[in-house]
Amino acid sequence: MSNEKVTRSRLTLIILILVILSPIVISSVLHRWDFRPDHTVNYGELLEIKPLQGTATNLKDNTIFRSRQLKGIWSLLIIDSGKCDGYCQEKLYIMRQIRLAQNVDKDKVQRIWLINDDIKPDPEIVDKYEGTRLVLAQGRNLLDEFPFMNRQDDHIYVIDPMGNLMMRYPKDPDPKKMIGDLKRLLKLSHPEY
Repeated sequence: MSNEKVTRSRLTLIILILVILSPIVISSVLHRWDFRPDHTVNYGELLEIKPLQGTATNLKDNTIFRSRQLKGIWSLLIIDSGKCDGYCQEKLYIMRQIRLAQNVDKDKVQRIWLINDDIKPDPEIVDKYEGTRLVLAQGRNLLDEFPFMNRQDDHIYVIDPMGNLMMRYPKDPDPKKMIGDLKRLLKLSHPEY
């Protein structure tokens, strides 16, 4: 009888050890085989995270725009001409609505329009999208830091509160999915940046 108890105890111990070690062994094997899931939860395309280093000029007060002005707040950013055609205005509208959809967290998100030419935006458009930071970036090194597929002005970019470029959305994005992405980012981010 006692021999049977010892065997049963050892078997229980071995099973317990296997249960404890199995997640570690499985994750190591999957990591070694470079396993990646087919889909992710986010809608936007995750980019290689890199801090933005370039400079440009704030249109409002003609001061230097530096990457440290991006710290402490999430940023939605577009790159477009000062002419601002229909698609540019659609992107400005989408960014405004996505920010407003964050309800109590809307103050944790800012909107930035990098102007990639020397055309100053129409005051009517500036008033319509009040609160969007206008930054003149033509010929400045800041523009070179934004990767793109076909055209740089196709995308809406997301910059985290540490000033890192981390995500971009495709041309003609789905605002509902973007709202979900931003809600998730705001929920998971820590308040002390």
